[in-house]
Amino acid sequence: MKRIIAVAAAVLAASALAQQAPLRVGVIGPFTGGSADVGVPMLNGIKMAVDEINAVGGYLGRPLELVIKDDFGNPDTAAASATELVSEKVVAAIGFCDTGVAMKAIDVFQKGKVPLIVPCATGTPITAKYPSPQSYIFRTSARDAIQAPFIVDDVLKRGWKRVAIFADTTGYGEAGLADVEKALAVHGIKPVYVARFQLGVRDLTPQLTAAKAAGANVVLSYTVGPENAAIANGRKAMAWRVPQVGAWPLSFPNYIDGSYGGAEGSLMAQTFIAEPSNERRAAFLSGYVRKFSAKRIPVPMAAAQAYDATYLLMYALLGIRDGELGGVAVKNALENIQRIYYGVVATYEKPFSLDDKEAISENMLVVGLVKGAGVTFAYPEDAKRNLFVQRKQQ
Repeated sequence: MKRIIAVAAAVLAASALAQQAPLRVGVIGPFTGGSADVGVPMLNGIKMAVDEINAVGGYLGRPLELVIKDDFGNPDTAAASATELVSEKVVAAIGFCDTGVAMKAIDVFQKGKVPLIVPCATGTPITAKYPSPQSYIFRTSARDAIQAPFIVDDVLKRGWKRVAIFADTTGYGEAGLADVEKALAVHGIKPVYVARFQLGVRDLTPQLTAAKAAGANVVLSYTVGPENAAIANGRKAMAWRVPQVGAWPLSFPNYIDGSYGGAEGSLMAQTFIAEPSNERRAAFLSGYVRKFSAKRIPVPMAAAQAYDATYLLMYALLGIRDGELGGVAVKNALENIQRIYYGVVATYEKPFSLDDKEAISENMLVVGLVKGAGVTFAYPEDAKRNLFVQRKQQ
């Protein structure tokens, strides 16, 4: 009898200890290097959410613990870091800012059955690589398959029908170019000129000259900050005053600051603009500034989408009451989140399902406008609509 009591006591003690053991969540992204302007706010958004969650008890008394890996924006490093996270038995992972980098690493999470939530990288192929019912890859950023037609529709509404596309040769540029050409084709339009270039290019004058000669009246770019700045600086040097439009990298500081005024008036798709348009967003923005002693958030969308991704993971975990936190169980929980999460970017009611791994729908997008050193709403009606956080269109 004494032995039975002793064993029971040991089991209870072990159970209590297990309940207090940290729950490990992987984080992977570019925290140094050229993509750090996006990676650091992504990481900070995750840290901010985790600190808030732990302050109220974590997961059933277990604090969340972040296992952080810097991928340096390098695909091979990302694949190796993903392998490390899977081997370290993280319950799930949040990460990736670069499409090409993500594409090299998502196989590791899929094969390891470790759910991954992508809060920044937007390349359409990321969530299309695996059939949705079997996929462990989720996303809280706006995929390019909705960003591209959104910005194309705006361009055409403004009467700019002679489109020159400038896309880099990375996985991001390749997928973005395909999405833009598909969106233009819906309207029976072909680009008047297409420029392809590698990352690191500093002078695109020959390509810009060719686009001008082709009669382009708008430049639609699908590349990242420094290369977008090369386009803007080239236009400025040529005194070619055509608008530059594109996806969310036109909101990055290495574009806005790196173009020395040439970015002014640029238009891009956004899910979140750093203006305190309602109580949730005001609290998030002020909390970020206080916590990280920041004068501004370099890429607000990255921080907000990562913050929401972290809470969505937590809401999913709280739906698992039996403590079974294996990959299959966490995947199923993400696909069946029961509670509405009133997030910063959106109000999430059933953000994921067995057949849909994308939390963002097109109705959540607004057109951003570069004004001064920041991004604001291009349309007053978007600013007014932004007072009310949007819900996903099912």
